Amino acid sequence: MDMSNDNLQKFMIENASVRGELVELSNTWQQVLARRNYPPAVTNLLGEMMAAAALLSANLKFNGVIVMQIHGDGPIRLLVVECDAKLQMRATAKLVPDTVVEDGATLAQLVNVNGHGRFAITLDPQDKMPGQQPYQGIVPLDGDNVAEVIENYMLRSEQLDTKLWLAADANVSRGLLLQKLPNHGGIGITEEDPLESWNRVSMLGATLRPAEMLSTDIQTLLRRLFWEETVRVFEPQHPSFVCNCSREKVGNMLQMLGQKEVDEAIAELGNVSVDCDFCGQNYAFDKVDCAHLFAISAPVETLLGTGNIKH
Repeated sequence: MDMSNDNLQKFMIENASVRGELVELSNTWQQVLARRNYPPAVTNLLGEMMAAAALLSANLKFNGVIVMQIHGDGPIRLLVVECDAKLQMRATAKLVPDTVVEDGATLAQLVNVNGHGRFAITLDPQDKMPGQQPYQGIVPLDGDNVAEVIENYMLRSEQLDTKLWLAADANVSRGLLLQKLPNHGGIGITEEDPLESWNRVSMLGATLRPAEMLSTDIQTLLRRLFWEETVRVFEPQHPSFVCNCSREKVGNMLQMLGQKEVDEAIAELGNVSVDCDFCGQNYAFDKVDCAHLFAISAPVETLLGTGNIKH
């Protein structure tokens, strides 16, 4: 298996109102794991979210970023995956300090111990209109795994019948998405009954098992699952790991904290040190740097994912 492959393959089942995608993340996934040492159960969960975010992002109709988050009340406090329209991705997880995570921990045990876990998807356009805010949908963690949670979210918020199969380990992250296409007054009518074809294709997808996903490349999976169907494939896309943190964004975040708190940190340690939660890049600001920050008038923007402020 070539671990340098990062591919997203869109396809259409001919004569059936069904579209699909298969994704495999190897190098992109390894870039995330190289920066953090997660327990196996956390690794698997974050990897599944990475695959899901890529699959959903591939259908975005705008130039922006999808941010997928799980806010937990168990050993995991936060899982974040970001993916833009070019399939440039980054991801991170925040755990309770010194927590012990069992290898076989379920989604509920990891993030929904007291029933307060939440799943959120934010769509953030790159070129916002004046006054435009990102769209965010927040729902309870309704499902036994990430795939079920997203299926329920898509049905409620987008009114789209969606089926997802996800699997990840320390080597690779893969996923399959199937969606039932709507019919519009005769447009797109197929030779088959749409519901019958959707049920048939969904049953084929349901034969896929995690072990098979983890050991088989997506082109083989596509042939193996739908060998009796007429499948139209499109040009593959290639996800990649990209972190868009910058010194400017960290400076803006420090401005949001306020001069009083920053000055206290400078007085205590002599500088303010900030690590990016996604890529681990360190940004250090000394007394002169911080004085310059508050001497200039600059727009303030929220820096999602830059944390671990040390002072």
